Amino acid sequence: MQLEFSVQNVKCGGCASAIQTGLRQNVQVREVRVDVPTGRVTVEVESDLRTELREALQALGYPERV
Repeated sequence: MQLEFSVQNVKCGGCASAIQTGLRQNVQVREVRVDVPTGRVTVEVESDLRTELREALQALGYPERV
């Protein structure tokens, strides 16, 4: 299953790396891709973890755009 988030504060490759490292802590996350220019985060997961991943992004400092 693929989930997509549009998040704030993604400015560089370091931000992308922090997001990838943070989200991969969840064992159900298979892959994380971050498009720095758009702030789009695409996550391949085993089940619908949208709420959990949204909270993780918020805790990492990358809240979802409203």
